[in-house]
Amino acid sequence: MSHSEEIIRYSDEELNEFDQIIVSKLEQANEQLAFYLKQISEIGESSDAKIKGLDDGTSTAENERLYTMASRQRKLIQHLENARLRIQNKVYGVCRVSNTLISKERLKAVPHATLSIAAKENQKNVRK
Repeated sequence: MSHSEEIIRYSDEELNEFDQIIVSKLEQANEQLAFYLKQISEIGESSDAKIKGLDDGTSTAENERLYTMASRQRKLIQHLENARLRIQNKVYGVCRVSNTLISKERLKAVPHATLSIAAKENQKNVRK
């Protein structure tokens, strides 16, 4: 196998470490989502009566905020689940633009990242 055909990926042991990080993040994200959904449910149940003395405008704003937060959590959960699929397929941690390994530090901070920092910066510069 020539150097250009070399397969670039993290070892199975490293992938397992990342998977453990992602599972932990998934648990946290699911707990947070459940919290938001419970809050939304409680606001919905008490919407007929004034919520703790708040006026309708405040309760509506709070409801919208909770829906936004819940939506973000759902997206995060989906990204983390997709990252687990990439681990199973042994392509986790490979930048989808440059086909190079994303740094371990970046993956530990943002375990669902699909772009290296260089590719992400390049993407930001193109948008400007």
